[in-house]
Amino acid sequence: MARHRIRKRPMAEINVVPYIDVMLVMLVIFMVTAPLLTQGVDVELPEAAAKALDPDQQEPLVVSVAVDGSLYLNIGDAPNDAIDGDTLIQRVSAVLRHRQDKTVMVRGDHAVDYGSVVAAMVLLQQAGVPAVGLVTEPPENQ
Repeated sequence: MARHRIRKRPMAEINVVPYIDVMLVMLVIFMVTAPLLTQGVDVELPEAAAKALDPDQQEPLVVSVAVDGSLYLNIGDAPNDAIDGDTLIQRVSAVLRHRQDKTVMVRGDHAVDYGSVVAAMVLLQQAGVPAVGLVTEPPENQ
């Protein structure tokens, strides 16, 4: 009668050190790039005691109107580049086709001509935006 020997194999162990190294490198990359993701145009907002947006709400679509009346949109490949009215209408309507519930806000510099802000709101209306909010800064005495 032949006896078969059963060999016990040692359990395979996973070396997690390379995974930890990769995770730490990714953490550093995210820490460096996160502040760069907050882009915007330099606009001095008017002060007003207004209700803040709900923190659970997704990031709104923001149209900025600079002092010289130029328009900026916080989406696209170059959010710090001025765009014309036709481009604004095209980009906003494209976003609204995919996300009808997207909140749209207008950031107007406190020194900009009121007509420039109204013109931006008219362009948004042409793009199909049902309602527009205005971005303000809270008063300093609060």
